[in-house]
Amino acid sequence: MAILKSIFTWWDGATIGTAWFTARAGRKVGEDALGNVYYEAKKAVDGRCRRWVIYNGANDASRVPPEWHGWLHGSLDALPDQALPPVRAWQRPPEPNWTGTPQAYRPAGALEAGGRRAAATGDYEAWSPDQA
Repeated sequence: MAILKSIFTWWDGATIGTAWFTARAGRKVGEDALGNVYYEAKKAVDGRCRRWVIYNGANDASRVPPEWHGWLHGSLDALPDQALPPVRAWQRPPEPNWTGTPQAYRPAGALEAGGRRAAATGDYEAWSPDQA
């Protein structure tokens, strides 16, 4: 059953085709704190090497840290630990996309947040075609 799962469930990690392609055409260049592994193609096409990530867990692009996102998209030529300055004490770690989860942002008027919002301030006046 695990073989069938690895063949057909692309949303839950790398499939057999991805693993085969990665082993054949890519070389490992690094790993982030979440366990995602980053690869670069062995051969360049049009002067650029293809870059990709194999996620550790669910395939969710918001789980790629900003520094590795820059490397994946070619903004950084060198690896992030070589090209970027060290993390400063005031910087917070990145958060994943919480949309669709209980941790998602809920504004004051949202039904999930109680459905109550502040009263209108009265500074809005509707336009009427009769007014000139």
